[in-house]
Amino acid sequence: MTETSGFLTSNGMAIDLTDLTIDKAHKHLKSRDFSAMELADAYLEVIEKKNPEINAYLEIYDDVKKQAQQAQEIFESKEENIVTGIPLAIKDNILIKGKQASAASKILEGYTATYTATAAHKLIEKGAVFLGRANMDEFAMGSSTETSAFGVTKNPRDLSRVPGGSSGGSAAAVAMGGALAALGSDTGGSIRQPASFCGCIGLKPTYGTVSRYGLMAMGSSLDVIGPITKTVADAEIIFKAICGKDKYDSTSISGSINAVSPKKEYIIGIPREILEIEGIDKDVKENFEASIKKFESLGFKTKEISLSNIAYALASYYILMPAEVSSNLARFDGVKYGLHKKGANLLEDYLNTRGEGFGVEARRRILLGTYVLSAGYYDAYYNKANDVRRLIADDFENVFKNVDIIITPTTPTPAFKIGEKVNDPLSMYLADIFTVTANIVGIPALSIPSGAVIREEKELPLGLQLMAPHRGEHSLFMVGSQFLGE
Repeated sequence: MTETSGFLTSNGMAIDLTDLTIDKAHKHLKSRDFSAMELADAYLEVIEKKNPEINAYLEIYDDVKKQAQQAQEIFESKEENIVTGIPLAIKDNILIKGKQASAASKILEGYTATYTATAAHKLIEKGAVFLGRANMDEFAMGSSTETSAFGVTKNPRDLSRVPGGSSGGSAAAVAMGGALAALGSDTGGSIRQPASFCGCIGLKPTYGTVSRYGLMAMGSSLDVIGPITKTVADAEIIFKAICGKDKYDSTSISGSINAVSPKKEYIIGIPREILEIEGIDKDVKENFEASIKKFESLGFKTKEISLSNIAYALASYYILMPAEVSSNLARFDGVKYGLHKKGANLLEDYLNTRGEGFGVEARRRILLGTYVLSAGYYDAYYNKANDVRRLIADDFENVFKNVDIIITPTTPTPAFKIGEKVNDPLSMYLADIFTVTANIVGIPALSIPSGAVIREEKELPLGLQLMAPHRGEHSLFMVGSQFLGE
């Protein structure tokens, strides 16, 4: 995925970032092959070389070496955890106290967090090293990282193409070798879709298993923090490090992460009807069929299933999500924090601040959400979308009585060109057609690389999405790792 770093350790060893995983890095750190400071320096070297063109990071933290030194001290005291000293990127909408966090929006440019997100805190406590904040679509609204107020991120596999979104910076950071793993957020596919476009692993956990405290809210009933990594095993490591009940988040879930017992034999459900949806690339369909055959060759049983209401998922999502957006973004008014544009009176202050601070896509979703929640339309749109959400959830509940995993393509196409869809919102929204259902229902989903296609002499990754019942992350890890031969 990445090139070998030219960074040499004090003992003359070259740190090879190409095949490095969290487990391998942990073993090297523990055996003193290299220090946490040297590992961080190797990644900083790659970032310095590649980030100016790719724009995966909006900022590299000025205390990286201090964090690495503290991680090394943990190793010296023999109190290390598997994530101690591991260099990570963090999406720009996840807070770390004292660090800037803008959600890639002008309205929060220069804002410094006053507290740390629980997911980030858990990793910091264990000695993980956060390298910097990764670019994203503004307030996580987008599928390409083109709506960022601070410039588009480019796909490391082809610099003329998008890395996906909204966690495009996090995925690009991992894909370019600028982080061993990254935290992103997923509201309708914002971890899985960029992971697919960049050839990474992306996990959207069960809703509530990871605290949303310290994540800037977009769609509160849909948002979840999760990892983007190089291997399924790494995704499992990060997930286990950040999951759990949190007193600061009433929607968080307590109890064992292995709430559903592992099985000896897994049945893979195939909703083949989804391949009839308009706009799916021919190569994506062929890759999906090849993935089914691979599962069968590995000894998995496959079963045709029907999700009768899945065709309405995208329409339902794009009513529910904007409604929650319009409510959540009401707090950004130029009074309490962030950008302030003065007008002749308080109303003008408010209008000027939001008009100049929010980008086009954010304003579009705020307007749409306000409309569907307004008197006279609330029942016609919002309540009906919630009814559809329940029908879709019932479909999945019934199907999971007969199968253990449901597979779909992650995206309908490989990574598209920068600028290709930015002026066509409906076309952009279709990029989420396979991923939104997991957020609507709240189930866990994992995107894994499933092959590649050639476009303009560049090899572009394709992704396969695995979905499991609530709390079934362990099934995703087991099946995903077998598919990839980890």
